[in-house]
Amino acid sequence: MNAQNNPRVLVVANQKGGVGKTTTAINLGTALAAIGEQVLLIDLDPQGNASTGLGIDRKARVSSSYDALVGDKTLAEVIMPTAVPRLFIAPSTMDLLGVELEIAGHADRALKLKHALKELFETGARNPPISYILIDCPPSLNLLTLNGLAAADAVVVPMQCEFFALEGLSQLLETVEQVRKSLNPDLAIHGVVLTMYDPRNNLATQVMDDVRAFMGEKVYQTVIPRNVRVSEAPSYGKPVLLYDLKCAGSQAYLKLASEVIQREGRWRAA
Repeated sequence: MNAQNNPRVLVVANQKGGVGKTTTAINLGTALAAIGEQVLLIDLDPQGNASTGLGIDRKARVSSSYDALVGDKTLAEVIMPTAVPRLFIAPSTMDLLGVELEIAGHADRALKLKHALKELFETGARNPPISYILIDCPPSLNLLTLNGLAAADAVVVPMQCEFFALEGLSQLLETVEQVRKSLNPDLAIHGVVLTMYDPRNNLATQVMDDVRAFMGEKVYQTVIPRNVRVSEAPSYGKPVLLYDLKCAGSQAYLKLASEVIQREGRWRAA
């Protein structure tokens, strides 16, 4: 998976819901595409919010990430273009709700996505080739999330600036460590992105300071502000960068994409 020519696989994960995970997956993917990267977003959440947020109508989802996980189709057959140039998606359907029962008896049940990605890399399905793959997971530690963590090079952790944030982060770090030991020894924390930040809220500032003290340089410098336009965009089936490029949320995600690429440069040089 770490071959030089393969895409970098980043899983966007947090066991806690409502932290801006899907919003980050959609808008980081869009921002990476906007600055010239070829990006694939894999929607592993049965709710399908990443697919809906990129304007993929449920009736258009003839194939989905479910088909790739159970082996009915290859990822190359599932991938669809989006309204964002250079951004593709493997959409989600409600079929994902049943995937755990379907593959529970398989010895490689946590490695289904890893195998599907390996096949995609070997076939070289896109020209120009995909440079980043983002995986949007459900807000829980289930078999779908384990598949995402097992297939990824690194984890992007969205974290809301709220009271129980550090507790949730500790749980996720423990999960990552367990996945390292059992499924994916190379898995790393790419970074923690602080979301829904309101500078008028003293608690939010305190949480931000605490997270930076706890995680150090792993916390991205870019902070995603609480922004009405970011919240509105999904109801129009658009990432915020298409909905309102000049708003504070869009500008923050563009900065985050640049920061991700800068970290990638250091990563590859190491």
